[in-house]
Amino acid sequence: MGFFLHDKGPNPTMAILTVKDSDRVFRGNLHNFLDLIGTGERLGVDVYVVTTKDFNLTGNDIHGYRYNAEKKKWSRGLVPAPQVVYNRIPYRKMEMKPEVQQTIQACNRSSSVHLFNPSFFNKWTLFGWLNSAKESKPYMPDTKQLSSADDLSSLLRKHAVLYLKPVKGKAGKGIMRIDRITTKSNQTQYRLSRQVDRQMTYSHHNSTSELWSEWNRHRGSNEYIVQQGIALARYNQRAYDLRALIQKTSKGEWSVSGVGARVAGKASITTHVPRGGSIDDPFKLLSHGFGAKEAKKILKRVETAAVTLATQIEKSSGHQLGEMSMDIGVDVGGHIWFFEANSKPMKFDEPKIRKKSLERIIRYSLYLINNGRRR
Repeated sequence: MGFFLHDKGPNPTMAILTVKDSDRVFRGNLHNFLDLIGTGERLGVDVYVVTTKDFNLTGNDIHGYRYNAEKKKWSRGLVPAPQVVYNRIPYRKMEMKPEVQQTIQACNRSSSVHLFNPSFFNKWTLFGWLNSAKESKPYMPDTKQLSSADDLSSLLRKHAVLYLKPVKGKAGKGIMRIDRITTKSNQTQYRLSRQVDRQMTYSHHNSTSELWSEWNRHRGSNEYIVQQGIALARYNQRAYDLRALIQKTSKGEWSVSGVGARVAGKASITTHVPRGGSIDDPFKLLSHGFGAKEAKKILKRVETAAVTLATQIEKSSGHQLGEMSMDIGVDVGGHIWFFEANSKPMKFDEPKIRKKSLERIIRYSLYLINNGRRR
C-alpha cells in the first residue's frame, strides 16, 4: 500500500455527505457527525463533512469541514478526496433536488469512491420487494397502496384494525388508525384515530366511503399505504415494538448491532418517541409477557428476521447498502412482523448500541476501501 501515500494521504478517508444550510454551516445531526469523526480518529480513518455544493470527484483535494474543538466551531478547508462517501442528507426533499441527485449518481458511477447508502427507502417499494421473496414474506403484514375506498373495504372485511401510513413518512408523522367496531345495536362502525402532536382525535363513521372522505381531508398531498393492524404484545397496557439496527461488519456481512424497544405513549397510536413513546429494554418487556426463556428465543428470532430482511432489501435495491434500522413488531402470539426500514437510521440512545454503531460504520468503510472496486 505504501506507494499510494502521496495520492490519498496517510489515512483512509471518509466524507459525511450533507447539504448547505442558510442558518448554520450545514444540515444534519452535528453531534452524530462529531461522534463519527472521533470514532474515525480512534480507528485510523480521516473523517470530515462535505456538502453537495463542494463535492466533486476530479481532484486529489476537495473543500470539506473539520471541527476545531478549541474554537468550538466548524471550519472549511481543503481535505483529501474521500474513498468512502457516507450519505447523511437528512430529508427526502433535499435528496431529490437535481444538484443533490447529480452528486449521488456521480458517486454511484465512480470507481474511485464507495457510496454508503444511496437514498431513502419508499415504504411501498419496500413492501413490494419483501412480499415477493419467500424468505421475507412470512414477516409481512397484509398491505395495500391506498387508492380508493374499496382498498379500505376489502382490508376491513379481513382485519378489525388497520393502519394508514404516509409512503414517505418519518418518525410516525401522519399515521392514522381505523378500528372496526360493532355497536350495541349490532351495527358496524369505524373509528378513525389521528394524532396531532401528542393529542389524539377520534371520529366515527358508518361507512367506508365516509371514512375515505374523512381520511382524504387530513392526508394533505401524501400518498398512503394501508396495513393490517397487528395485536402487539403489551407492557402495562401499552403496545411496544422493537427497533433493530442492522449494519455491515468489518467483513462486509450483515449483523444486528443492537435491538431497542419503544413503548407507545399513553393514548398514542405509534411508539415513536417524538409522539410520546418511550425507550425501554426489549428483554424486560418480552419477559413480562412471555417469560424469560421464551423472551430469549424471540430476540434470537428477531435478529434472524432482521438479517433476512436486510439481505432481501439490499438484493432488491440493486445497490450496496451499509446499514438500516428496522421497526419490528412481536404480536401476542410471539409472531414477528416487519413494519418499516430506514436507510438512514437515527442515532440509538442506548449507549452500547450507539458505540457499536459508530465503530461498525468506520470498520465497514475500511472494508469497502480494502476490498477494491464495488461490483
